[in-house]
Amino acid sequence: MASISHKHVNYQARLDFIQTVLQERFGLKQNADITPIQYDPECPFKYNNFVYRVCFNAPITVTNNRPEQPGCVPVPKDTKELIFRLANPDAEGMIKTTRIENEVATIALASAALAGFGPHIVPSVYAWGSAATESSQGWIMQELKPGAPLDESFGAMEFEKKREIFAQTAKILKALQDYELPTSITGFGGVTFDSNGHIVSTAMTGVGAGPWLTYEASFKDRLDAFVERGVPAQFEDLDSKQDRVIIHTDFTANNILFDATSNRVTALIDYDFACISHPSYEFLRSFDGAGGQFRGWSTDEASDAMALRHAKLHGFPSPLPPTMKDGVKWEVVKAWEDELEKLDVKRPRNMGAIDKVADVDTVLRSILPWRVSNSDILRLQSEEVIVKCRNENETQLSGLLSRLGF
Repeated sequence: MASISHKHVNYQARLDFIQTVLQERFGLKQNADITPIQYDPECPFKYNNFVYRVCFNAPITVTNNRPEQPGCVPVPKDTKELIFRLANPDAEGMIKTTRIENEVATIALASAALAGFGPHIVPSVYAWGSAATESSQGWIMQELKPGAPLDESFGAMEFEKKREIFAQTAKILKALQDYELPTSITGFGGVTFDSNGHIVSTAMTGVGAGPWLTYEASFKDRLDAFVERGVPAQFEDLDSKQDRVIIHTDFTANNILFDATSNRVTALIDYDFACISHPSYEFLRSFDGAGGQFRGWSTDEASDAMALRHAKLHGFPSPLPPTMKDGVKWEVVKAWEDELEKLDVKRPRNMGAIDKVADVDTVLRSILPWRVSNSDILRLQSEEVIVKCRNENETQLSGLLSRLGF
């Protein structure tokens, strides 16, 4: 209940803050209408952001003449609606220092990378405020994109329509992978703006460390003894391990908007955890649901998850295995793989040694599993469930390290 109370206590304060920013920027004569998006006051988990739809009583005709911020474009005149994102200072696993700058800078990179995708799917940023200091409220004012969250319709969608969506999302991923990063980005990790407005490397928002000179170093800093001998061996054969691309890190149906009438993707949103890293990292963190995240070896070698891992590495069997209740949706994940293959997108099948990198990532996940470290989920679980989860992860960690020779 403490979390719910906290949301209610600050609810009006957040609305007042937004009205103040809008007044300063646009000199509004009347307060704008502000509506929360996907906000549940009874949700037990802390939101990373509080997202609002802002509707003006009259189209904007005059904007403040203050200097344009890095990563921003002017608000188009006659704008009637926009999105206002307030960073939650109490969000789990978010490093405040450059979280706003990282998101804005990544949006700028993604916008350039996806400039040829029609319609343009990356929201333009109009203004932002840093969350770097203890007392500052981080925020982003950005373009309102049309469409509804894909995850609300994807499960019931006809297979051919799913394939159409996969074809579009494969093109998006391909464009992010092919984009040539600015030379000012020198490492793996997060991004921010320097004093001249150039996008440069910085610490990774979801980790609080970095930037790193190599992909493997981004894992090494978070492991102890295993890293000294294990990680270099696991990364030794990784294809093009110095490749750096834009990583969304939460590339899921929940963050893809689409138009139900045309079945067209209309936006790729939410760059909270975005970073610059090796193409393999997107598959370790994204595509949960339709395509399935790529995971490391499991002690349950007979599981659906291990069968999917094998298929992603070596090719899907024919005929496909039957889809069981709550199991892998084989026809769907095969359709996603087919679309990636058509565009020759970098993916587990053509990334040598990604299975070894995934094993390192699984070691990391097992050392500090989300279900026994997140304060929100801990509060909702009994001691018995927590201990069971911890024991399962200990078994997984022990088995994987033994398999790797440690």
